[in-house]
Amino acid sequence: MLPYGIYEQVINKLISSELNYEDNIVITDSINKEEASQILAQYFKDILEKGLQILKDSGGDISQQIELCNKLVNVIASETNENFIKDFIVDKKAELLMAYLQKKNNIYAINDNINIVGPTTSIARSSLFTGAVHEPSMFSELKKEILSCDRIDMLVSFIKWSGLRLIIDELRSFTVKGGQLRVITTSYMGATDIKAIEELSELPNTEIKVSYDTRRTRLHAKAYIFYRNSGFTTAYIGSSNLSNAAISSGLEWNVKITQKDLPETIRKIEATFENYWNSKEFNDYNPKEKSKLIAALKAEKIGDKEPFYYNFDIQPYPYQQEILDKLKAERYVRNHWRNLVVAATGTGKTVISAIDYRNYLYNNRHKPCKLLFIAHREEILKQSLACFRMVLKDPNFGELFVGNHTPNSIDHLFMSIQTFNSREFEKVTDPDFYDYIIVDEFHHAAAPTYQKLLEYYKPVILLGLTATPERMDGKDILKYFDYRIAAEIRLPEAIERKLLCPFHYFGVADNVDLQNLRWTRGGYDKNELSKVYTGNDLRAQIIIKALNKYVADMDEVKGLGFCVSQEHAKYMARFFNDNNIPSIYLTAESDDETRNEAKRRLVRGDYRFIFVVDLYNEGVDIPEVNTILFLRPTESLTVFLQQLGRGLRLCEGKECLTVLDFIGQANKRYNFEEKFESLLSNTSKGVQREIKEDFVSLPKGCFIQLEKKAKEYILMNIRQSLNTQIGLISRIATFEEDTNKPLTLSNFVEHYHLNLKSIYAKNNFSRLCVLAGIKEDFVSEHEKIITKGMLRLSFIDSRRWISLLLKILPKIDEISIEELNSSEIKMLTMLHFTFWQKPVKLCGFGSVIDSLRMLKSNEPLFLEILELLKIRFNSIDLVDEEINLGFECPLDLYCNYSRDQILSAFDYYTDDSMPNMREGVLYLADKNTDILFVTLNKTEKDYSPTTMYNDYSISEFLFHWQSQSTTSETSPTGQRYINHKKLGSRVLLFVREFKEEKIGSTAIAQPYTFLGLAEYVSHKGSRPMNIIWRLEKPIPAKYLKKTSKLIVG
Repeated sequence: MLPYGIYEQVINKLISSELNYEDNIVITDSINKEEASQILAQYFKDILEKGLQILKDSGGDISQQIELCNKLVNVIASETNENFIKDFIVDKKAELLMAYLQKKNNIYAINDNINIVGPTTSIARSSLFTGAVHEPSMFSELKKEILSCDRIDMLVSFIKWSGLRLIIDELRSFTVKGGQLRVITTSYMGATDIKAIEELSELPNTEIKVSYDTRRTRLHAKAYIFYRNSGFTTAYIGSSNLSNAAISSGLEWNVKITQKDLPETIRKIEATFENYWNSKEFNDYNPKEKSKLIAALKAEKIGDKEPFYYNFDIQPYPYQQEILDKLKAERYVRNHWRNLVVAATGTGKTVISAIDYRNYLYNNRHKPCKLLFIAHREEILKQSLACFRMVLKDPNFGELFVGNHTPNSIDHLFMSIQTFNSREFEKVTDPDFYDYIIVDEFHHAAAPTYQKLLEYYKPVILLGLTATPERMDGKDILKYFDYRIAAEIRLPEAIERKLLCPFHYFGVADNVDLQNLRWTRGGYDKNELSKVYTGNDLRAQIIIKALNKYVADMDEVKGLGFCVSQEHAKYMARFFNDNNIPSIYLTAESDDETRNEAKRRLVRGDYRFIFVVDLYNEGVDIPEVNTILFLRPTESLTVFLQQLGRGLRLCEGKECLTVLDFIGQANKRYNFEEKFESLLSNTSKGVQREIKEDFVSLPKGCFIQLEKKAKEYILMNIRQSLNTQIGLISRIATFEEDTNKPLTLSNFVEHYHLNLKSIYAKNNFSRLCVLAGIKEDFVSEHEKIITKGMLRLSFIDSRRWISLLLKILPKIDEISIEELNSSEIKMLTMLHFTFWQKPVKLCGFGSVIDSLRMLKSNEPLFLEILELLKIRFNSIDLVDEEINLGFECPLDLYCNYSRDQILSAFDYYTDDSMPNMREGVLYLADKNTDILFVTLNKTEKDYSPTTMYNDYSISEFLFHWQSQSTTSETSPTGQRYINHKKLGSRVLLFVREFKEEKIGSTAIAQPYTFLGLAEYVSHKGSRPMNIIWRLEKPIPAKYLKKTSKLIVG
């Protein structure tokens, strides 16, 4: 009888006969075609092993086992029509090859009594070292691994001389003979011995990289990897740093992994090491930098790291670089030079502004680049000045003008807004004196004290930084930035980087039904909501019960409760006090002293909770807050994230933030989906699937648990939401009433934070407006085809292409094809294939112009296409580049294109023909160009170790790519890849994350990102070849987090 449980088992005849579908739950899944070879081979290995064991037990000798294996090899060769398979016929001598060595210059040639050096444990089967008495010691095995391999990589947090001296002789022997050694380590805790690094650096063929910035690099991994050209690579992964105790006598666990039985794991280990090795976070070490390492180790030991940081370049994290790229796009694509960056406190806003200023300095090297940095507190100014000095590597940069600090120069000034006003600073400077002005905590800028500053100066760049763009008093700060937020740092990325603390989020079922509560202007009526909550003792009792259930120790709670009104806040504080939970409420009327006293007493432990209304921006910035209560539904995503951010500040002794969100039956227009989506790190799944799978895509250390009823309420709401055509129609019907904005496609997607694809997967916007009773009905001959084309158009992001379409399409009736150049014709043909997906002539059109005139004849949809193109232009968040290929190419670097658009651009598709192209590679002989179409994730799974380390970026410039399985290094194709520079041919890389994405029930092909020209670096293996390409231009941070399977944070 088949045991109950979970499986990942190929269903065979035996299992199929034991599955009882009537009385049991049977869940099956199809074998994924990309993983089928590994899955079936693993399954067949077990059968083959059983069969060979039966032959042995039946009295057969080893020759019969070999004969059976060889029969199978012949069958495979016959079925695949690949004769090279017969090369794997097992020799009848039944021997294992144990070594194959060069005879010349080798002691073994004259003295065969000397043992071949090799590890005691197998190099073909994995094993575990626990320090047990009967097993070989870790360091003795490391010695033998060193002397029997071709290349070594080591990754350790620290290196002690006591550990290194146990293996230094072997390492010296290995490197002297030409072996390559690479070591990555850190200055973590000052634990590394300088003597150990010096000894390693004196070895030949040895490279060392060190992370000096342990605040940013959290390396705790320990790995020793021994590569063998024979294919018998081994790696030791575990808890042992390179110290005497760790590798000889400590209670350490280390797993020895071999390439033969865990090839996917070895591939991941190699790929991860290469990723680290090429990361900017690790610096090359050479003996000349000994003083730098000594200073870093000393700084780590005494905890005073700041002076040391002037010694190295501070590079942005990928998520910070993405912000910098967005700022560049705002300025150079849309000519917006007043920019607002929104990020939670503690996520590195000041570092971003400092690097942005550094970039501005670099681009304006012969100009003064005068800087004014404004903040409202002296502490912020001092921290910001220190940050700028570290980023610019200049300990003398800038001066303070605040309190008792008077500057000697005003060229680079860090000034408080109070000083600016009291000293009437505008009277001693011209409006254009400062080139670059930064205003920190910009939400204060709506106050009268900032108006003079903002109205007087005319800098080249104005950069606002804030965690709270929406103020409680309703004053709008976006007016200073053309009503645009240039960039936002997402909370998950900051949590991954440990810039914010993780959260444990509990969705508690609420007993209040809000389905029929009055909904007005995009949210619940606050007065009615307040009446429902204020005085509701049963609900308040549920809140206290939930607190006791989910909080570890009520005496340790330092909490904020967000309420709907002053009455609600007062009621909650009173109810909590009545139930022996000391609490207080604050309102807009509370003076500064009351607020400050409340904060002090919360931190001291006199109060457990402060109840506030909405954000309450001022006076509730308390890093010690470890519990947050959402006691009202929050319609605004920005407000929700600001409220959550109040508890995510890092603080000594704070392990995580506990969040209790009280979830009742909601109005169908309330958006649960975007709230949960904003908390996910990076997922291709929909929120519904995430909820059902218990939120697998959260940042590390975070957790969401929804009570059964709360989960039901949320899923019911999502099914009625913008995720469905009915939900979209409902929002469209009341849009102008809810938002006080005119109904346009642009306003609609901006207000509801919608991706265009989520609309066009359902219908076109014009038809949805008709169904909502907002627009008059219309008839369109090709409406279905055009709607699908709009869906494919909703991801385009090439400035050049969109600008051309917006220029030509409105006057397409007056244009003849003779007026257009070949590049413009190519771009119009790309648009034709986007909509019609067949050659021009096969569609019955005389030319591409006729094709686009047909689009224009569908007037409502044509006007919508133009609006869609404008939205896409305004959504560009990366500056693309034209690329020189030696022939005309309408595609731009870093832009996204469908396969049809790419093949049309390269003339593979023409007006008359559309040849099939099933493979992931295409060689265009007329252009002497190889096009590589790369899908990074071959399966729908988020994690598939058998395929995910075939294609990935090693760094921003290096890309690992696996050829097709039949391509050998000696084949014409393999030789063309290897020698493409000599042959004058080009290699172009197009990459996408998944083959398709699902939007509701609609599956659409994902576009490819054009990463440009690639140059051959090296390769391993044959059939398939594993090639490393060097890109001509770096992969932007926006895409690097997708192309690199190994990036952290």
